[in-house]
Amino acid sequence: MEVQVIFALSLAIFFFYEAQSSIFTFKNNCPYTVWPGTLAGAGPQLSSTGFELASQASSTLNVPQPWSGRFWGRTNCNIASGKFQCATADCGTGQVTCNGAGAIPPASLMEFTLAPNNGNDFYDVSLVDGFNLPVSVTPHGGSSVCNATSCAFDINAVCPSELQVKGWGGDVIACKSACLAFNQPQYCCTGAYSSPTTCQPTPYSEIFKSKCPQAYSYAYDDKTSTFTCTGGTNYLITFCP
Repeated sequence: MEVQVIFALSLAIFFFYEAQSSIFTFKNNCPYTVWPGTLAGAGPQLSSTGFELASQASSTLNVPQPWSGRFWGRTNCNIASGKFQCATADCGTGQVTCNGAGAIPPASLMEFTLAPNNGNDFYDVSLVDGFNLPVSVTPHGGSSVCNATSCAFDINAVCPSELQVKGWGGDVIACKSACLAFNQPQYCCTGAYSSPTTCQPTPYSEIFKSKCPQAYSYAYDDKTSTFTCTGGTNYLITFCP
């Protein structure tokens, strides 16, 4: 009898925590199709790890609490030689779903840590891995009013030539981070530059920061780029806000 009671209690607790989730709405305001990707850092992979989102379309995902992970948008995608491939932010699986693989830089990232039991959520827009399209994160429906964050400017339009990624037509379709382009410690915040005091903004990261002041422009850009909200909040992710 005690075993049955314990099992029933455990099951109830399990479903209680499983029932705690946030609704993420993905909206594509771009004049072209975007293929969002999802990756869990802590917690389960979501019900979809990648999907197609036509221009002006919306889609939703339930994200459990606690959970941490990231979202991004892939662009210029097609099927070549029987494999699904994207010109920017591809996850390399050869499929629309990313199945636990992350975005291949450069990619505009939206990063989240969701807390259970009305603890604080943390979220940011990160250009540490470069930029491929404008994005925004807007909290809504929670118990408090929280700030949105974004990189709404098309950095591809001002990307230095040495950071540019070009498509088949010669247009700039993504902008590399200086770390990806040069692989040097002062740009990657590694080696002698692996602390907030030694790794400082560079002329390249300052280009990103000047156009998207709320977004992470390099690894230790925390003071102006990390946002919090009360747990249980829902989020709107917009491509080309």
